[in-house]
Amino acid sequence: MPADLFFFSVAIPAVLLTGLSKGGFGSGIGILGTPLIALAVSPVTAAAILLPVLILMDAVGLYSWRGHVRWSIVRQMMPGAIAGTALGWATSAMVPDGAVRILVGAIAIIFALLQAFADWKQSNPQPESQIKANFWGALAGYTSFVAHAGGPPFQAYTLALQTDKLTFSGTAAVFFAIINLVKVVPYLALGQFTADNLLLSAALTPFAAFGVLAGVWLVHRVSQRAFNMTTQIAMLLVGTKLVWDGISVLV
Repeated sequence: MPADLFFFSVAIPAVLLTGLSKGGFGSGIGILGTPLIALAVSPVTAAAILLPVLILMDAVGLYSWRGHVRWSIVRQMMPGAIAGTALGWATSAMVPDGAVRILVGAIAIIFALLQAFADWKQSNPQPESQIKANFWGALAGYTSFVAHAGGPPFQAYTLALQTDKLTFSGTAAVFFAIINLVKVVPYLALGQFTADNLLLSAALTPFAAFGVLAGVWLVHRVSQRAFNMTTQIAMLLVGTKLVWDGISVLV
């Protein structure tokens, strides 16, 4: 059981950062959760420990953001997301962890730069598109399964629609609550919910609830422009780290 000082020194910050993201603040930082815990245990074990904590966060987030959901986005992205989750399950033993990190990191960097350029140009909101929703939904489902890192693909579709920050946060809460529940069955099939892992998940739950509530508090007190800038900067920094880590693993 990896319940040593080093494990908790990386796991507690990981859960707090993920909680802030689940609360809607700086959504890009949420993808740091699994990589941080993976510094102490294997990536697969890190993801398994984090999943029950994510589900608890989802419950807090759903309550906090009730009434702020753009259901059309959820309906459009969900078929692709479920397909992407299934693909992640089917290929989880075949795709190197480093390759997944590079993929997620590249998406985060590219999208952060494109969105910053769009904000600078003050472009008009993009219309909803079933084709784009299926593509980004599938990528969100896949990266969410293998590394709990579905945030950047989800944002690549939803932020281009220029929803307000409350609607964005509420829609993300519903979308990932559904995806995380869907992931329970594949993780059970992979034998990842051991007694030791579940005990560690339980030990981290107080930090999870605190992180989500802190994220909700910040969103209500930060301007839309500052919110967008925080998300873009977080995605750029996290994306760069993930690409670097992925290259380091593969080389």
